[in-house]
Amino acid sequence: MLQRPIAKDLGWGGIGLNNNPSFFGGVTMRYRCEATSVAGFIQQLAVGYVARGYYFYVVGKVPEGKDPRLLDEKLVTKYGISASKGTRSRRKALGYANVQYLRYKNWFVLLATPGKHEFFILEAGQIQDAREIPIKLFGYAVSYRNGHPHVRIEQRKYLELKSWFADVAVHRKKEWFEQEFRRLGFEPYAPVRSQLSCILRDVNRRRKTAQFELVPSSCLRTRRRIESPFEDRMPLERSSCASIEAEAVNS
Repeated sequence: MLQRPIAKDLGWGGIGLNNNPSFFGGVTMRYRCEATSVAGFIQQLAVGYVARGYYFYVVGKVPEGKDPRLLDEKLVTKYGISASKGTRSRRKALGYANVQYLRYKNWFVLLATPGKHEFFILEAGQIQDAREIPIKLFGYAVSYRNGHPHVRIEQRKYLELKSWFADVAVHRKKEWFEQEFRRLGFEPYAPVRSQLSCILRDVNRRRKTAQFELVPSSCLRTRRRIESPFEDRMPLERSSCASIEAEAVNS
């Protein structure tokens, strides 16, 4: 029989539970954390986590020369992340926070819901709130506004793109612009569509003044591809009878 862990009161910031989800009567699950693409990473971050109340975050980078999967295992164990959906629900009902972990290549983000958790003590001084400061990774900025996740091109990247397209607005053929806009690679979330449309309008304003052929708006994608964020193989093995939906979202 497993020995029930003893809770340690750590004050206002959180509570220590020996990082064992079974304290709440739950079981651990096979946890997916390694995204296979930038698009999948951003989708899981925004739709899977931030939209579900994981507002507090820490962004980090895997140290040079360190195996990323060893860090995955370390952080998932350290914060007791690999818990079942039922266990997470019980934690929330008792006022405890839940933590998620997501990585793509050498960049990762730890996220937490409001509540008590060692995360708020051990990461104190580094924690940001996505409702106030966007999560900036891979050229995107992910935040939470007006009750919804908000995904846009990070402001500095957006201004760079706008300036670059403006510089070549009357020095390239229409077909070149069509190809370049299609190659940008940003998923067309509503704020992203708005930003790219703004860039295109600026290009066409300059081209119209110079009496050049305008670039059609059809070169901009309007529908986002639904990604499968994780590969089929699960790098961190945990025992669970969780549903397919729970495995896919880790919530």
